[in-house]
Parts: sequence; structure tokens; C-alpha cells
Amino acid sequence: MPRIRELDIYQSQLPTGPHNAITDVAGVAVGHFTLIAGEGAWTGHGPFRTGVTLIVPHEGNVYEAKVAAAVHTINGFGKVAGFEQVRELGNLETPIALTSTLNVPRVADALMTLAIEQNPHIGLGFAATGRQGYASVNPVVGETSDGFLSDMQARPIGLAEVRAALTDASTGPVAEGVVGAGTGTTCYGWKGGIGTASRVLPEQGHSFTVGALVQSNFGRAEELTIAGVPVGQHLQPPPGRRVEDGSIMIVLATDAPLDARQLGRLCQRAAFGLARTGSTCHGGSGDFVVAFSTTNRVPDRPERVVVGEQTAVYEQPIMSLFALAVIEAVEEAIYNSLLMAHTVVGRDGNTRHGLPADEVVKVMRRYGC
Repeated sequence: MPRIRELDIYQSQLPTGPHNAITDVAGVAVGHFTLIAGEGAWTGHGPFRTGVTLIVPHEGNVYEAKVAAAVHTINGFGKVAGFEQVRELGNLETPIALTSTLNVPRVADALMTLAIEQNPHIGLGFAATGRQGYASVNPVVGETSDGFLSDMQARPIGLAEVRAALTDASTGPVAEGVVGAGTGTTCYGWKGGIGTASRVLPEQGHSFTVGALVQSNFGRAEELTIAGVPVGQHLQPPPGRRVEDGSIMIVLATDAPLDARQLGRLCQRAAFGLARTGSTCHGGSGDFVVAFSTTNRVPDRPERVVVGEQTAVYEQPIMSLFALAVIEAVEEAIYNSLLMAHTVVGRDGNTRHGLPADEVVKVMRRYGC
């Protein structure tokens, strides 16, 4: 299954990083756990077509070295966890987890357990030094529904599965399509999944990278647009149950030293990349964005007030380039999530077909692409 650039039907204004993935932002790692088990009718414990995906901001202890972050809600019909504290404090202190809707509480609990294992003072204070401050931890979990293909009621993703995804996390190429949190998703009536892309901003004293990763689970077949071409008007999946309003999770990462306010501006621009693919943001859709910077890390509860110098970006001269990088990376990540996904048969024989790349190319050629 090809990524969109391999089909020679899509070009961008900005160049990609070496992997064309969110992991082109140095230090960022992605890991998946995929659960494909059982066939046939729903049993109350399967069949499963689900999983979890972790985006790890850096190789260290994220709780002790938090990263600047922001969140944005495009349409709020969803069950994300941890957004309010990120909105208030402007930082991220756990990996970001993506999963299935009803698994959110279990995955959040797993992230808390992993954080406590690494930071035993959470919830207790600092007995060794006598410092008080009974610190909590804020797990950030995003979701989309995979209930058409998987048994969501059984909620099979917990600590063991999240730990496995963390063990799988690497800074190299990212697995896409039917993997992790994208195992059971649907996008524009076709099989959706995980997709990623990156952009490198032109050298202007310093070169910055912006990466995007999506969990695509939204849109109706007739809406699909690729590089401005109304592909969905010409190419439809085989007849089946009409696709209901869906959702998308968008994660952005950058090595630019942006603060929470600036990252919030990037989050808002992600909606334009979503719109380029044909999305009209249906009323029943949960569309959420999380962005973080790997630079200027924030220590947890320092012994004294820290006053020092931090690298910063005066964004006005370059904000348009950051916006373009986000828009293009989100757009391409969505295309990759579709094209890298194969046909999946799930519970009760429910089926989502992989988007046929050769047919997409035929439609694009008719429009001169």
C-alpha cells in the first residue's frame, strides 16, 4: 500500500523531513499496540479490531521535564481526557495516548500507573526531602469510535496494552493505516487509520520541523477531496451501512521553541488541513487537536523560582510558514491514513474497504494531476 507521495499525484509547497513523519521532530517517538482477535458475531468479548497509539514527546521523564503544549476543540462531540489542565497550565506531562472511545478511562488509568512507576512521589509528596506538595498527574488521552468493526463494550485496552505500545515506541519511520488506535476506524466511508507527515520550514536563521499524526475516523464518501480533486464524487466504497458522523484526533509536534499561546495558534490552523480533504465537520463529530514543542522543557515543582533565559520565537514574521506547515502536514497525514489502510472485516461481518490507490490515480489523472 503506497503513501500518497509514491503515487505522484500530490505536491506540497514545503519540503518534508527524512521520514515524512511526526518523528522527524527530534526525540519524538511513536508506538502502537494492535489488537485483532476473533471473527464473526459479537460475543460480549470480541471480536476486536482496536488498539492504542502513544506519542512520546522526548526520551526522558516527561513528568519531570514537561513540554509546552496546547489543545484545541474543532467540534466537541468526544470523550478526550486531560485537555482542561493542558488548557490551563500550558504543558504536557505524560505521553499522548490515542485509543477507542470506551477505552479512554482505562488508558488514562494506565498512563497514571506508568507515571507513578517512574515518579513514586506522585500523590504522596517527597518523603526523602520532607517537601510536601501532593502532586497529581494529568494523562492526556484522545479517542475515536471503532464500534462498527470492534466490540467497544468489552474495553480490552488497559495497562498491559499501553505498556506494550510504550515499549514499541521508536523515533524512526511510523507504521500507518490499520495499526494501533487506527485499527478499527473509518474515513470517508473507506478504511481509515493512523497517518503522519512532516514539513521543514525554510532556513531563516534556524530551520524548524513541524510533524502531524492523525487518527482518522470521519467524513462521508462523497466528500473526499484529494489535492483539490473531488475524488468522492467519482469513487465510492461498495454498498453497505451508511457512515455516521465520525471523529479525528490530530497531534502536532515541533522543535520550534513555541510557548502554549503560540502552539494554540498552530492547533487552530489544523482545521484548515482537515478541510482541504473535504471535511465539513459534522455535528456528531469529535475533532480535537493537541500540539507540543520539544524545546524549553518545564521542570516539575522546582526547589526555587527559576528565572532564566529561554529561546523564543517572535512568530509574526514566520507564523504564516508555521501555519502552512501544519495545514500541509495534517492534510497529507489524512491521505496517508487512508491509502495505507487495507480492507478490514470486523464484528458481525461488518467491513470497511481499503481505498484503492489505482482507482484514485485514475480519477486524479482525469483532472490533470
